[in-house]
Amino acid sequence: MNSNDAWLVVGLGNPGPKYADTRHNVGAEVVSLLAARAAASFKAARRRRADIAETRLGAAPGVRAVLAKPRSYMNESGGPVAALRDFYKTDLDRLVVVHDELDLPFGTIRVKKGGGDGGHNGLRSIRAALGGGDYVRVRFGVSRPPGRMDPAGYVLKPFSAAERRNLEFEIDRCADAVEAVVVDGLIYAQNHYNG
Repeated sequence: MNSNDAWLVVGLGNPGPKYADTRHNVGAEVVSLLAARAAASFKAARRRRADIAETRLGAAPGVRAVLAKPRSYMNESGGPVAALRDFYKTDLDRLVVVHDELDLPFGTIRVKKGGGDGGHNGLRSIRAALGGGDYVRVRFGVSRPPGRMDPAGYVLKPFSAAERRNLEFEIDRCADAVEAVVVDGLIYAQNHYNG
């Protein structure tokens, strides 16, 4: 599937079991769910420092997509994303990055194209590696930390018990939003998920 008509969907996170259930890994969880829905398996793309699953999203025949989870730490996401973009010859219009967002209440989904990094180290790294930020972002709200807690430490903590009760549903809805971008287009996805 080495062609620029395929979408590249990247779920941000940190590698390893230590970070698996943390707020910062919600992007990777959404991409894992998309792969599971399509019965697609991830394989290691070592030279691109990512796990990838080549599949189709949406109803048959579906839209060609490469689902990717960088194997780098969050603040080094740009290298793997740029390597995948170059290998698959993906236009930025067909790049979707799924990530956690401190500035949105838990479970809130926002779909947008372009914009700054908002202090998100993964997005900052991607912007530097790609030379710009004009790609689609699907943001999953994890809310601001309570009190004076350091945001950098907060995103590396697991979701609270109350959040976990709805987490599966919210991740499912976020995966729906990603699929809507790929299958139905940015405007449709924004109209249905940015409410």
